[in-house]
Amino acid sequence: MTDTLTPVLTAHWDEPDAFTLDGYRRGGGWQALPKALAMHPDEVIAVVKSSGLRGRGGAGFPTGVKWSLMPQGDGKPHYLAVNADESEPGTCKDVPIMMANPHVLIEGSAIAAYAVRASHVFIYVRGEVLHVVRRLRHAVQEAYEAGYLGRDVLGSGFDVEVIVHPGAGAYICGEETAMLDSLEGRRGLPRNKPPFPAQAGVYSLPTNVNNVESIASVPSIIVNGADWFAGMGTEKSKGYGLFSLSGHVANPGQFEAPLGITLRELLDLAGGVRAGHRLKFWTPGGSSVPMLTDAHLDVPLDFESVLTAGSQLGTRALQIFDETTCVVRAVLRWTEFYQHESCGKCTPCREGTFWMVRVLDRLEHGNGTEEDLDKLLDICDNILGRAFCALGDGATSPVTSGIQYFRDEFMQHQKEGGCPFDPEASTAWSTS
Repeated sequence: MTDTLTPVLTAHWDEPDAFTLDGYRRGGGWQALPKALAMHPDEVIAVVKSSGLRGRGGAGFPTGVKWSLMPQGDGKPHYLAVNADESEPGTCKDVPIMMANPHVLIEGSAIAAYAVRASHVFIYVRGEVLHVVRRLRHAVQEAYEAGYLGRDVLGSGFDVEVIVHPGAGAYICGEETAMLDSLEGRRGLPRNKPPFPAQAGVYSLPTNVNNVESIASVPSIIVNGADWFAGMGTEKSKGYGLFSLSGHVANPGQFEAPLGITLRELLDLAGGVRAGHRLKFWTPGGSSVPMLTDAHLDVPLDFESVLTAGSQLGTRALQIFDETTCVVRAVLRWTEFYQHESCGKCTPCREGTFWMVRVLDRLEHGNGTEEDLDKLLDICDNILGRAFCALGDGATSPVTSGIQYFRDEFMQHQKEGGCPFDPEASTAWSTS
């Protein structure tokens, strides 16, 4: 645990031309690719393995291990897909990376493609962020013109093409196989697994899928070495990461720090909860992970410690809510989102989210009963582990954790015949 920030990805965000090729190279960019090309692809994978880098998209699977699962010597084309469809409520780290420093993602993509023997990279971006799509495409063009992409990269004999692909704004496409269906021009729906993308991904060919931050972390590991990266963080959750603080906090924003830092330390760096208020509950990784309370301020923010505390680190989207916030209303809004974004493929998620919204709406307006809470937990039990993909599982997290920590507040709505909180106060997000 530490209270020291470690600016690596964010080191040059305050420079006006950080997103350009010249700005990136001035800060030491595009030095990792030639170093990686001088190594054998298996050696690159070994370095990433040794660093302890784990997927920064939420699941935390070791990145080097994922790369090593790609079959070799099969005579088939290989693909790398970068999942930049950042749609998790509260998550806002990948878009700033791509806006402020797109070249680090492109360089990391080229290195990863070399390691897994892929000749094509797809960067799948959420379609609504058109400014990000334009910036990425401009950076890709700069990289082609400088010889970092295309045929015979830097005279190494390695060929790689990078395609920036805008999605159509579906949360389900954050699920890797739904994203692959969308890439192929179909409606984004999760696929049966197995086969996994490493065996049958884009066009039923071997595909490696990684998060933006995971790939963007690779160049610094190649340049500085595995030991440098592994020297940060905790024993099992190594390295640095972006922690996105939003909500009722004095100075919301991105804080790049070693894994294992606590929310108390991050709040100190961010000026604390907004003046005159206190922390009530928060999410350690977006709305699809169980909420925590002020009793968890000193839980180290690493994969293992957060799991032990009853939640998940997820995308490190720290949404901060003070005592003016109605838990029932917040849970209802999140559940409405999951109902809207459910692809409808499986019954547990499609029907379960529908009925959870109806029951929560009844509770929010003071018309619910104690039995409604048991009914909600029963619905969650029938979704969790039974839905086709993780969207359904994530949809249960706000409900189960909300009832776990604030059951009395749900019942207070019934006693008072409606929400006891001031709607204007509970939705006043501080941006100062």
